Amino acid sequence: MTKIESEKVEINNPASAVFNYLSDFNNFQKLMPPQVTNWTSTTDECSFTINGMATIGMKIIEKTPSTQITISSNGKVPFEFKLFVFLTEKDANNCTGQLVFESDMNPMMKMMVVKPLGNFFNMLAQKMKDIK
Repeated sequence: MTKIESEKVEINNPASAVFNYLSDFNNFQKLMPPQVTNWTSTTDECSFTINGMATIGMKIIEKTPSTQITISSNGKVPFEFKLFVFLTEKDANNCTGQLVFESDMNPMMKMMVVKPLGNFFNMLAQKMKDIK
């Protein structure tokens, strides 16, 4: 099992507000870095291309209000995965957020994608700070 954890980020917003924002893939596009293209989304599904990599499809499969969103790969993807969004409320107006990626992938694929995906998830985590 390959596991990639983003850094934990401090978010100046209540966990419930961040959870509601991230529960809709239509909002995710605003968090994506410039190397993400061909974005399409509904509330529960999205697909996009990461330049130099592949087209990725994702689907929200489970939500635990204000604390966790579980996302899985969807459609044609280079490997199956799950992405967890963890939110921890610090007080009424602040929370922390972290992304955790898990996948069973072959060693060759792992060598190619661990660093770029780690950077990608850290960029997303940093952008979570800007959620209003």
